[in-house]
Amino acid sequence: MAASLGSQVTIVERTGLGGSAVLTDVVPSKTLIATADAMTRMIDATDLGVRFDVDNGDSTPIMRADLKQVNDRVLRLAAEQSTDIRADLERRGVRIIFGSGRLLDNHTIEVSTAEGAETVTADAILLAVGAHPRELATAQPDGERILNWTQVYSLDEVPQELIVVGSGVTGAEFASAYNGLGSKVTLISSREQVLPGEDADAAQVLEDVFARRGLAVLARSRAAAVERVDDGVVVTLSDGREVSGTHCLVCVGSIPNTHDLGLGAAGVELSPSGHIKVDGVSRTTAPNVYAAGDCTGVLALASVAAMQGRIAVAHLLGDAVRPLKLKQVSSNIFTSPEIASVGVTEAEVESGQYQGDVIKLSLHTNARAKMRNFKDGFIKIIARRGSGTVIGGVVVGPGASELIFPIALAVTQKLNVDDVANTFTVYPSLSGSISEAARRLHVHM
Repeated sequence: MAASLGSQVTIVERTGLGGSAVLTDVVPSKTLIATADAMTRMIDATDLGVRFDVDNGDSTPIMRADLKQVNDRVLRLAAEQSTDIRADLERRGVRIIFGSGRLLDNHTIEVSTAEGAETVTADAILLAVGAHPRELATAQPDGERILNWTQVYSLDEVPQELIVVGSGVTGAEFASAYNGLGSKVTLISSREQVLPGEDADAAQVLEDVFARRGLAVLARSRAAAVERVDDGVVVTLSDGREVSGTHCLVCVGSIPNTHDLGLGAAGVELSPSGHIKVDGVSRTTAPNVYAAGDCTGVLALASVAAMQGRIAVAHLLGDAVRPLKLKQVSSNIFTSPEIASVGVTEAEVESGQYQGDVIKLSLHTNARAKMRNFKDGFIKIIARRGSGTVIGGVVVGPGASELIFPIALAVTQKLNVDDVANTFTVYPSLSGSISEAARRLHVHM
């Protein structure tokens, strides 16, 4: 963006273009999840009358995931995406320096490269240094049996018994994926429900699906230590119980990559958690220095990181800019089924922070869902009480990441529920339930 607006741009990058979103996080994990989803759809296809020719004497399909082939594809797609990004940047005249950068002041960066050191000066600096997996002192990953989420793509075989520590977004996504790939999965959750902080109805649907698919959730349980044994791992819980498995995936949050960057010398302040403090237009506490992405602790979403970066560039170049509004951010959890949300939550309505009306329609009543054998999920819309303005929504079901867009559009553009209800939808379609939910929130004037 900065290059297209006429700026001379230099990128200092330690590993590869695209960052963790492309190389170790979003692109790899969602590619892995795509295989798991395909297997899950095939299992459910028997209810649609689909039969498989098999040699085991009955009509039960036997599927297995060739994890080496899956992971080879995961890493290949990530590398291709990174290469595409680099080619596009170079085509736009962006200079790329591979090395580690350190701020000397708010205009100067010292870069250590394989060839030596180089100093780069700039009118403005944008920090997008990301974060890395948080590790437990008593559960150090070895990349073979005890893993963090960047290491799972080195596995050649599906774990026979996978223990996932942490029931946040990352833990829930990998637990769902490996369950779909054929692992016997145990999810250790320190909270009452999986996905703490997310919509309670959505979390309940996911827990019900997990139970039906044989995925065990140990609620209100905290992992104290993970130890490797001869044939697998043992996870010791804080109450003394032990859980055994062949592998353990630790998903207990992330730590911003803000250590030893010279931020203090440049006047960049950090929060107690080590994140870079930024305002609504991505400015740090240092003049001319901006920050975007996971290192800011705003919302750990690739879409938010990209928007923060665009806002920063627009602001520093004097272009038209609107501050980041978190209530307009739509997000998705790539479990099976997917969970997408935007805007005000039902919990915020119930607590009195917002005055709103809530309607929830189960996809079980949707004709298209019945045809496709989608049994789990719902559409939820939240409208401001009195005016009927759409202020939030949740979608649970296949393709929720796509279905949330019309609700997000309504939230961002402050549309009325009647605007949504009076827009034609295809019949039959899952989006028809969005229109129907809005119709039931009609405010009689």
